This record gives sequence, structure tokens and C-alpha cells, in this order.
Amino acid sequence: MREVAFIKRNKDKWLAFEQAILGKIKKNPDDLAGLYIQLVNDLSFAQTYYPKSKTVIYLNHLAATAFQQIYKTKRTDKNQLVTFFKVEVPYLMKQHSVYLKYAFALFFIAVSLGVLSASYDESFVRLILGDDYVDMTLANIKTGDPVAVYKSGSNWGSFIGITMNNVQVGLKCFVYGVTGGLGTVYIMLSNGIMLGSFQTFFAQEGVLWASVRGIWIHGAMEIFAIVIETMAGLVLGASILFPGTYSRLDSFKRGMRTGLKIWLSTMPFTISAGFLEGFITRYSNVMPNVVSVGIILSTLAIISWYYLIYPFRKMEFDTNISA
Repeated sequence: MREVAFIKRNKDKWLAFEQAILGKIKKNPDDLAGLYIQLVNDLSFAQTYYPKSKTVIYLNHLAATAFQQIYKTKRTDKNQLVTFFKVEVPYLMKQHSVYLKYAFALFFIAVSLGVLSASYDESFVRLILGDDYVDMTLANIKTGDPVAVYKSGSNWGSFIGITMNNVQVGLKCFVYGVTGGLGTVYIMLSNGIMLGSFQTFFAQEGVLWASVRGIWIHGAMEIFAIVIETMAGLVLGASILFPGTYSRLDSFKRGMRTGLKIWLSTMPFTISAGFLEGFITRYSNVMPNVVSVGIILSTLAIISWYYLIYPFRKMEFDTNISA
């Protein structure tokens, strides 16, 4: 369909919706939500077939303006925290899915760089991880327990310390977006390269499987959460670099709110990863493979479903309900 025909077919609907969210005409919140779903579908269509068009800018502006108003005025018996995780976060993940793709691309590039560098330069692992850590791990490998480092300290002490460290890393991923995203990219590259070189080091020592079944018990959620937090930083950075139809200050405020919500959504997963690392990973060398693999796959499935599948399924469901 040509863009002119697309606009002509939907113009009246868009104008009516615009009048409704501006308060110039009255509409039932449920009806408004139904129109909103149609608007999001039109936006997705325009982004696909007319990506550089002003129509995309207009629809994106209209959709973003409408979202908060709809869910502020729509009656609901649900707890605000439930609404946050069930409605707001999935919507934001769908709306800003392009930055999720960028975050995953950065992650895989960084890990690949770490793997290649560690494979071709024997000194690279020591440069990244430090001599003390490498020597300690080599000693643990000789004693038959490559991930013995995770057994140090008490359960609760490890849980609290690890969780606070992971929260700090995630917060940096988000907040460093104020540099136009450059700081966020740096944090992701640093962590991804470290992860790639770390796993390559274990592979070179012949204990890759022992490290995988131990480290990824908590790592599945921990690393995935960092990718999502990187997305939050990229959203913040893009709001500064590409304000669109907003003033740069207004765009920054919107990007800050959006990025903060995405970052906050990772907290349950970050805390869960800290709990697993503090209480479960230390027993990885004595638990059956089926148990450790089961934990890894289940935790990965949960966080993947929430961020990668649920937002799109929910949008499809809402669209079918409103049809």
C-alpha cells in the first residue's frame, strides 16, 4: 500500500484518537484502549513500510502520549506493582524493541571479542581477569573444583554482596546512557569481553563443562538482566541524541523515565541471580547434571519469556480482544 493511501484510510481514526487524548471529545477508557491498540498496529505497519516517513514520527508521538493517560484513567482492581510488570514493562519492551536488538548485538560482539582475544593471546586472560584470580582458579582446577571461588564466604554474605555488585553494574549500564549511550556501550563491552575470555580460559584448561554447569546456574538471569539494563541505557542515550518532535529536555525526561522503568524491572531477576549464586552455585560440583542443567534452562526460560515473548503475545492478545 502506498503511504498516501495508508494515511487517507486511517486519518480520521488518528484525528479522533488525538482529540480524545487531548480531552476535546469524551471516550470510555476501554474504548480508548481499543483505539490505542489499533494505533500501535498502524505504527508497526508504518515503521515496516515507511521507516523514514513523518507518519512514523507522528504515530510514535501519539502512541507515547496516549499510553500514560490510558493506563492512568482506566479503572483497574489490580495492584500498581502488578500493573507495572504486567502492562507497563511489556509495552515499553515492545515499543523500544529495536534497542533490545542493539543490546543483544553488543553483547554477542563483546563476548566474541573476548573469545577471540583469549584464544590468540595467552596473556589476554590475565590482563582482563587479573593474575590473582587466574592463579587462584588454576589452583582450584588442580584440586578438581574449578568454581570453588563461589564457595567462599557465607551464604547470606555472598548473596548480599553479589546482589549489590550486580545492581551496581546494572545501574551503570542505565545511568551511563546520559553520555549519549557511549558509557553504556563501554560497560557492556567490558563485561562481555570479560565473559568471553573467562569461558575461553576454562575451555583451554579442559574444564568448560564444569564451569558452565556451575556459573550459568546464576549467570543465565544475571547476564540476561545486564543486556536488558544495557537496553535501558541505550533508550536513555537515544532520547538525548534523537529527540524527534520533542525538545531535547523533554525527550531526555521521557527517556529517563522509560529507561528507569526498564532498569527497575530487572531487579527481581538480579536478586534471584544473587540468591542462586549465594546459595545454590556453591553446590554445583556435587549436584547431578540434570539438576544444574534444569536450573539453567528454567531460569533462562523465565527471563526470556518475560522480555522476549510476553510483550508481543500480550500485544496480540489485546488486539484480538479489542477487535
